[in-house]
Amino acid sequence: MITLSATLSFIAVVGLLTLTPGMDTALILRTAAVGDTRRAWGVVTGIQTGTLAWGALTSAGVTALLTASHVAYEVLRWAGACYLTWMGLTMLWSTLRRRGIAPDVPPEPTGDAFLPGWRRGALTNLLNPKVGAFYVALLPQFIPAGAPAFGAGLLLTAVHIGLGAVWSTVLVLLARRLRRALQRPLARRVLDRITGTVIAGFGVRLALSDH
Repeated sequence: MITLSATLSFIAVVGLLTLTPGMDTALILRTAAVGDTRRAWGVVTGIQTGTLAWGALTSAGVTALLTASHVAYEVLRWAGACYLTWMGLTMLWSTLRRRGIAPDVPPEPTGDAFLPGWRRGALTNLLNPKVGAFYVALLPQFIPAGAPAFGAGLLLTAVHIGLGAVWSTVLVLLARRLRRALQRPLARRVLDRITGTVIAGFGVRLALSDH
């Protein structure tokens, strides 16, 4: 199976990537700060569900076919680019349309908010083919020769999910502590504009990126 040194090396690599601010960080902070708590945990769970899916598909060799297929990669890339750009621009538009407290985008559900949050987190992750390409490039480097690829890949993916869950918990708790200040109209507009710009920027970058 996977050696201790390989596992520690993998933890160091994905740990640094997890701590690097990006689209997931912005989405989690924004949702936890101005949205329902269940929605924030839904986003966190959705993101980690996407990570599990990419890890399992990579371990099974499926994502290698995706990165090798130009048509499949382009379809997923443009779907992700359109979704992220739409989500980011919608957040930005809501801050321009209203000077008061901007509504959540999409509007907060009246029932359980976990599922909508999970859907947003999962789609954000699954519609990004760069995540699949990252796993194709990363996982094989830490799986020893002769080890069962699928089992070892899932184990490393579980490590990545664990690190992501811990960091996401820190982000949610931090945002909830600052919730009162961040829910002020001006602070919320600034937060929405930052988050919308980050997410739309990722969408545009994905659209302009090469295979």
